[in-house]
Amino acid sequence: MRPLSPLPQEVDKPVIWTVSVSRLSDLLRDITLEYDHLATIEPINLGFDEAARHIRERMASERCDVVIAAGSNGAYLKGRVSAPVVVAKASGFDVMQALARARKVSNRIGVISYQQPLPELADFSVTFGLTIAQRTYVTREDARAAIKEMKTAGIEVVVGAGLITDLAEEAGLTGVFLYSAASIRQAFDDALELARLTQLEANRIRRGPANEPRRARRGLNDLRGESEAMERLRQSVVLYARSPATVLIQGETGSGKELVAQAIHREGPRNLGANRPFVAVNCGAIAESLLESELFGHEEGAFTGARRGGHAGLFEAANRGTLFLDEIGEMPLALQTRLLRVLEEREVMRVGGTRPVPIEVRVISATHCDLEARVREGRFRADLFYRLAVLRLALPPLRARVPDIAPLAEWSLKQSLAALGARPHPNLHAELTACAPLLERYGWPGNVRELRNLMERLALFLAAEPLQALTPGFLLSVAPELVSGLGPGAATPEVPAAMPAAPAHSTADIVARFGGSRDAAARHLGISRTTLWRRLKNGT
Repeated sequence: MRPLSPLPQEVDKPVIWTVSVSRLSDLLRDITLEYDHLATIEPINLGFDEAARHIRERMASERCDVVIAAGSNGAYLKGRVSAPVVVAKASGFDVMQALARARKVSNRIGVISYQQPLPELADFSVTFGLTIAQRTYVTREDARAAIKEMKTAGIEVVVGAGLITDLAEEAGLTGVFLYSAASIRQAFDDALELARLTQLEANRIRRGPANEPRRARRGLNDLRGESEAMERLRQSVVLYARSPATVLIQGETGSGKELVAQAIHREGPRNLGANRPFVAVNCGAIAESLLESELFGHEEGAFTGARRGGHAGLFEAANRGTLFLDEIGEMPLALQTRLLRVLEEREVMRVGGTRPVPIEVRVISATHCDLEARVREGRFRADLFYRLAVLRLALPPLRARVPDIAPLAEWSLKQSLAALGARPHPNLHAELTACAPLLERYGWPGNVRELRNLMERLALFLAAEPLQALTPGFLLSVAPELVSGLGPGAATPEVPAAMPAAPAHSTADIVARFGGSRDAAARHLGISRTTLWRRLKNGT
């Protein structure tokens, strides 16, 4: 029996229902195992009207973010259920694989597709010397009639979706299933992304118009470091913040590109966005089919799952503020053309819309790749590159800011300890200074983000054993990857084979660790000050 509500740990997971009545069910079930940690997935073994009625009845009291179906079943559900429907589509490679399997049965092959024929099959049949008969269908009766016609014509094997292969085998023909695991995985990926966007829209609705727009949380003070490189960066941020021109930020992964974008936004004059919305989107993290709607918005009915009444995109959400386009180098070429037009015209046209919406947005973009190289390769529009890069900033990698590494490590470690409810011991600065050569010789491919993550890991071990000294050997036991950053011939501190056991500390050592505070040492040991004094006197 199905549980009435999800378990507590599943509350925030997307809810996906898969719909199939054919052999697609087996493939959906197998792929579900790969995604069940990302979503709550339930199969519905019904089709067409029964499936639509079942989904409508359940959605009156239950939540469903996305429905996955295929072929005629998926097309039927579109517009008949309120949940967005992702229709799994067979790729050209799927078609070729299916035809190759069919050819092993017979050279006389039939292909039956939903609504539209497959135009690439004509070239395929000429190239491989196959006789391929194509038919289309809309209803089950159409499909039966097509299969009967093919059987009469001497066709022995039929390629198609689950309904087609089932009907073909009922008629005594060989059915070859069209879909591959890769196509179903793509459908799940699209469903997860669509669920994420649906959640964003739901959050916008819950916030309501009276709520404050999204703001930048970070500013110039968050650009930490006293190296010359960081000082030049802060000066550039202050200078660029005075201008409404576009800014292109280039830097390695983890170097703080969004942090710099927020600082530029916050340091700007009031009319340029310091108190205006700051909206960020990662262009490489959203499926191409959904990125257009996310950026430019859509009108009601523009596509399956489009919100009733339409939806304002991120450009409109960032109006009179800043839109941060992270990983701009991953934007598809088709959308680059639309983005260029928005930047030139200062107006946005929603997907499916006819009325342009005027906007006043400052665009800051960022990338970790060489955009100029992509322009030369034809993967990025040259006119868009120059439009985005009126002002440019190249962020220094952490390995080029050696004087900043140890101070950043100390600050991050203290923040991480505080988050765990642990207090840094008085000798932390001196111990980190002793570990500085290890930290400074490492290449930091993940830059400041990697350093911060390492300090979170280190804090976890130190919080578990407050009396553990932060020695180079202990640091390497927690972060053995630092060894790879040591230069040739450098002395490598001994790395313990496992997590070091807490050494036996004398009472004097413990008092020293607490900065000489006997009260703090006694509380830590769970003894009275008198007992502490006695142990100190006895040297135990």
